[in-house]
Amino acid sequence: MALSVADRAIGAIIGAAVADAAAQPMHWIYSPDRLKEVLSDLEPCLEFRPQSANPFYRRTTGEQTCYGDQAYVLLESLSQCGDVDVEDLTKRIYKFFGPGTVYDLPLNDPYRKKGGPKAILPIDGPWRNGSLKAFFRNVDAGKEETGCDVDCQMDGVTKLAPVVAMFAGKPEMLEKVEKAMRVTQNNDMCVAMTLAAASTYPPGEGQLSQGIPTAHTCCVHKHMSFARCVPGSASWSPDTQPAG
Repeated sequence: MALSVADRAIGAIIGAAVADAAAQPMHWIYSPDRLKEVLSDLEPCLEFRPQSANPFYRRTTGEQTCYGDQAYVLLESLSQCGDVDVEDLTKRIYKFFGPGTVYDLPLNDPYRKKGGPKAILPIDGPWRNGSLKAFFRNVDAGKEETGCDVDCQMDGVTKLAPVVAMFAGKPEMLEKVEKAMRVTQNNDMCVAMTLAAASTYPPGEGQLSQGIPTAHTCCVHKHMSFARCVPGSASWSPDTQPAG
């Protein structure tokens, strides 16, 4: 039996969430030798490694990365507003990742000075990446454009499933994707990559917007983590982004 449009929408979101949850313990391993060592203990079952091998941050297996958390916040905003509402999304991102949250760690401080004492890694908790740090600085400064204008990583691609699921098959889909992405990444190259990725999603018959009822945001959040593309350079690290 063919899946309904709503089923496909929910499947796209949850499928991406499960994929990231499975990969999260091995996130950001850029040493080929270290990666080979970790994989040798896991083959042929690489997913859901019980102990994190992440060299930058440690979270319990099944918990989300900062990309998955952003995807959840976007999903929640879309569900509550029924559209890409920049003001609502900005407030939700600030609240979810801001002061008093699990992301509020010394190394995640958007105003942390470079050149200080060397960080002790991995940190015990989630990582607030460069685009989010720039977002906080821009919001605090009262800037109308809150997105980081120099970050060109894959954040947008990793969190676009909810907005594509809502607007797939509608002529304004790419406009909505761009509007949502520029809240945290206001970089033309980054947006272009995200729009290209969004264009590869098959729209199916009609839009998918009815597949994201409010109830599903609650059940998805428990396991929400989104897969991401690894940057091409093995020397890349989260600190190559503007960390403040």
